[in-house]
Amino acid sequence: MIDIHSHVLAELDDGARNFDESVAMARMAAAAGTTDIVASPHSNDEFRFDPLRVEAKIAELQAAVGDSPVIHYGCDFHLNLENIQDALSSPGKYSIDHRGYLLVEFSDHLIPKTTTDIFAALIASGMRPVITHPERNPLLRERLGGLEEWVSQGSLVQVTAQSLLGNFGRSAKAAADTMMHRGLVHVLASDAHDLKHRPPLLRPAYDHVTEHYGRDTADRLCVENPQSILHGKPIQSVARKAKGKLWCSLW
Repeated sequence: MIDIHSHVLAELDDGARNFDESVAMARMAAAAGTTDIVASPHSNDEFRFDPLRVEAKIAELQAAVGDSPVIHYGCDFHLNLENIQDALSSPGKYSIDHRGYLLVEFSDHLIPKTTTDIFAALIASGMRPVITHPERNPLLRERLGGLEEWVSQGSLVQVTAQSLLGNFGRSAKAAADTMMHRGLVHVLASDAHDLKHRPPLLRPAYDHVTEHYGRDTADRLCVENPQSILHGKPIQSVARKAKGKLWCSLW
């Protein structure tokens, strides 16, 4: 399995508190079947994103854990004016392994009215927004129509693995289930921050999806689509459930 969203690097944001926890998180992920994990520290008003420091932290962590999991470069990108302008001038700076897929996190308090235009500009510059954990955002939960519009425009949706299990509450689980049934989910990720409350685990969600949607869907959400994202290739959307069957469409 491949985890495209985690805060496994130490002392860069609100994720791993120190290097020992960072190593333990990576090893926990590997023990549970994660072969690759994207280290995606925040870039927002609270945490400054420094590509050189991120690369150095990745190299340090990789040396400590060995070959597994493979740790990849990424960023948890927030839609503020400074970030947007910087990303448009340097499209590879914030994207996963510099290959175009950009993790985008919305504020819980404001969805910009110009989001469609912002996404259009990002896409035109060679990036593909991956909207992170919309099921946990109270505003996005009420705007699934807007989410569908952005997906039609070319954006992708990443749901938190634990949301499907109910670990972020009933509202998040219900929204995640609805998104799965509507075919709005492209990838699952841990969004791990620590070892206990938000661990770097995909296996329980993979098993849940296998049981309720089939192994093909679980593989697409946890293996195939994340792998395509790492390589900057097109992905498939999945998991619209109708009359007991699932369909998928190539994006």
